Amino acid sequence: MTSDHPINTTGSRQRQTRFAALQKWVSRAFARDLSCLIVPGQDVALAHGLNVSATGMRVGASPRDANVLLIVGGLSEKMGEVAAVLYAQMPRPRTIIVLGGTTPLSLPGADVSAGLSQEALADAVGRLKRALAEGAFATSAEEFDASVLHVQIEYVCPMHPEVVQNEPGSCPKCGMDLVAREAGESAPDHDHEHHHDEHQHDHEHQHHGHEHEHEHCHDHEDQSHHDHKHRSEHEHSGHDHSGHEHGGHDHGGHDHGASGFMSMIEVTKDLPRSADGLQMDWLEVPFGPVFPGLPGGLKLTLTLDGDGVTEGQATSLVGVTNEGENIEESEEMDAETFIGYLSAAIPLAPVSYRLLVCLAIEQAAGLEGDSANAGARTGALERERIASHLGWLAQLGRQLGFAWLTQRAATLQLQVREANRDSLAALEPALRTLGTRLERTPLLKSRLKGIGLLPTESSDLRGPVARAADEGGDAWARLRQRLAEISASLGLIKSGGEPALPVLRDVGDVSGTGEATVDTPRGEARLSLKLERGHVKSYKLDTACSQHIGLVPKLVEGQELGDALLAVGSLDLSPWEVTS
Repeated sequence: MTSDHPINTTGSRQRQTRFAALQKWVSRAFARDLSCLIVPGQDVALAHGLNVSATGMRVGASPRDANVLLIVGGLSEKMGEVAAVLYAQMPRPRTIIVLGGTTPLSLPGADVSAGLSQEALADAVGRLKRALAEGAFATSAEEFDASVLHVQIEYVCPMHPEVVQNEPGSCPKCGMDLVAREAGESAPDHDHEHHHDEHQHDHEHQHHGHEHEHEHCHDHEDQSHHDHKHRSEHEHSGHDHSGHEHGGHDHGGHDHGASGFMSMIEVTKDLPRSADGLQMDWLEVPFGPVFPGLPGGLKLTLTLDGDGVTEGQATSLVGVTNEGENIEESEEMDAETFIGYLSAAIPLAPVSYRLLVCLAIEQAAGLEGDSANAGARTGALERERIASHLGWLAQLGRQLGFAWLTQRAATLQLQVREANRDSLAALEPALRTLGTRLERTPLLKSRLKGIGLLPTESSDLRGPVARAADEGGDAWARLRQRLAEISASLGLIKSGGEPALPVLRDVGDVSGTGEATVDTPRGEARLSLKLERGHVKSYKLDTACSQHIGLVPKLVEGQELGDALLAVGSLDLSPWEVTS
């Protein structure tokens, strides 16, 4: 069948040509302006020696400000789910680069995969730019979906936890509004009725609102901390809770005795009183596990009462496994494999833990101290201590909004990380200048002094946290302690051998038990293990961060939000070193 009116295809072809040209122009512009979100965090990238800015990519402040999800190293299952939530919030076209690991099952395949080095990163970014310029707007792009993005919500009565419904409504027994929670969660504790919005908040932040967590970061790093603190507080306290109006629930129409309604006294009688005497709802708000100024992989949950923190806790989503019992034969590792496993599992201090395992295995084999390599091992350990403290300073700069500190500390960290003894000596003036500037910055001292005071009953403190306890025990004292340790480490490297990665001496197929202690950048770590025919049969690891993470609840209680975050940051927690 033919048409009496032939179709004019000229206009259609012209429109297609113009659209294709526009696509090509936008694609090239997109490739020139790459902004990445780093998972687990910038601290991990720097610890691996990655200078992201040197590749031409910007580091985005939030998922909405990024078009590249940059995954550094392997991710735990929980961190993989976090990465999926972040990826879902990124504007399209969005891409994934994976360095030194495999793509989490919760994400689509990586657009570019590469090794874990600066050269590999630069090559990966170059390949991604070329691919984007050629087809950033591929029509075959599929919608992204993951199970973590779908959470079943049920509604429960805060007063009568046995009342559970699939839809919002009111409790048939008391008339209170039902509270949203994830299916499978335990019922709200009767003693914590003030948390009647916490499940809703937790759901919004963890599954649909991770951009909120990133909005708390410094959109303009050179803004004052005061502005950041109040912006963060108001963002957290200003969520839309339509359907859950605080303090003023409309209970008209419900049967509450002869009065026919529930009075405000009844509604608020069990809520906690704030410092000003007002009764109000407390909000449970998560920070992290990808949050500028806090270590990647650390989830900090704070309960907010207005501008203040009433309680809090910190948990790790990336902690190393502590095997106290016998390892199954199929999971046994020979000595070298175990060294690689443990050092890779703790990316913020791999040299320290490599040395720890070497010492424990060598003792199990009955070997005496390695005097020939002692200087080289000490040099490598102290070099890592300097780099680690610089990494902490870079994190502090992000938290305070001191862009100059973040940039300077990160630059020095990258230079120190693999420097030889002569190069470290050449860097000494710059390191001392940075320390002097920090100690003479009045705003910094006033901001940290008195923050994060340790409770008098604190026990098993280690490393800089323990040594600073005798000098005031606050965030300022911990800063000064780490600066002093940088100087001391430089002195030890000068008088010792050339820093070299610890290498295990030949132990053969020996059997025995051994233990060792190493003063890592965050404090003493202790390892005991059992060898059978050269294979690790069991081990037990005790780390400083496993002890220090328990300080968080006392440090944040009663503090303003900004002060609480600084207090936690001053501990220099490594979530990777929290044993589970």
